[in-house]
Amino acid sequence: MKSFRKELTFNIQSKCSFTNITRDVREALKESGIKEGLLLCNAMHITASVFINDNEPGLHEDYVQWLDRLAPHEPVDQYKHNLAGEDNADSHLRRQIMGREVVIAVTNGELDFGPWEQIFYGEFDGGRKKRVLIKIIGE
Repeated sequence: MKSFRKELTFNIQSKCSFTNITRDVREALKESGIKEGLLLCNAMHITASVFINDNEPGLHEDYVQWLDRLAPHEPVDQYKHNLAGEDNADSHLRRQIMGREVVIAVTNGELDFGPWEQIFYGEFDGGRKKRVLIKIIGE
């Protein structure tokens, strides 16, 4: 059994955005040399997310509008978390909704995806460096 680890780094300035990282994950899989196994990809920050869905701009706009309704940024004093001087409670909630990580089967050296599936990094409190972990185990 082999193990491979790689980090991706992001510093996205906007409050909320989605970045397609499928190509980066495929490159990491190729670097690993692993042909059969599992790939874990997770956000290493509590106000960011990794998720799988369609790479369709309208869907991404729908996500932003949906998240704005579920966890609006303002008024910031509506959240107990923000009473300690923070203003990003909505970002923590958005991460919880969108998820921390994805696990993908690796078959014949490829991500074993269904139609239209892509991997995205979701940023919900931009303006500083954040990391995504890619961990692959297998043969």
